[in-house]
Amino acid sequence: MQSSKLPGHGLTTPLEGTGLRPWDPDAPIAAPLCLLQTTVAPRWVDYNGHMSESCYLRVFGDNSDAFFRCIGIDEAYRGAGHSLYTVQTQLHNLREVSEGEPIRLTLQLLDCDDKRLHIFHAMFHGASGDLLATGEQMLVHVDMQAGRSVPMPPDMHHRVQAIRAAHAALPRPAQAGQPIGIRRKIG
Repeated sequence: MQSSKLPGHGLTTPLEGTGLRPWDPDAPIAAPLCLLQTTVAPRWVDYNGHMSESCYLRVFGDNSDAFFRCIGIDEAYRGAGHSLYTVQTQLHNLREVSEGEPIRLTLQLLDCDDKRLHIFHAMFHGASGDLLATGEQMLVHVDMQAGRSVPMPPDMHHRVQAIRAAHAALPRPAQAGQPIGIRRKIG
C-alpha cells in the first residue's frame, strides 16, 4: 500500500499494518499535530467504570510513539542504538471517559533543543470535543549503548525544528508547567 498525503499535518497516512507515518517535508504541519484517534478499550476501564489513570499515560505514550515515528524514531532507529527517553511526566485528569467512547489526541511541541523535547498532549472526547486530560513530558535523546544523552542527528533535529516553528504561534496550554501541591487559602 502506498502512502497518500493528508492535508494539514506534515505527515502521510499510515503504511498498512505498521502505524508508521513517514515524514513528508512538502506537506504543511498541523498546529497542533493530531496523530491518534481511538476508542476507550474495555481493558482500560477500572472499577469506577471509567478510564483508569494508568491508561491515560498509556494512551499518551501511544501518541508519543506516533510522534516519534513522524520524526524518524522507529524500530530500525532504536535498533541502531538511539531513542528518546522520558525523564518527566505530569498528567491532568479533567473529565471521565467510559468504555467504547471515542477519543482524539493532539500533540504540541512546546520547546526543544538539540537533545531535549518538551511535548504536550491533549485528549479530547471524539464526539463532544470536551478536553478530558492532558499530559506533559520532557524527553531526552539518548545513545542507549553509552547510557547518556546525545544530540539528535541533523535530519531529525531539522524535522523537530520545523514542527516547533509550526507550533510557535499556539497559545501555551493552561496546564503546562503547573506545579503539583495542595493549594491553601491564607487568612
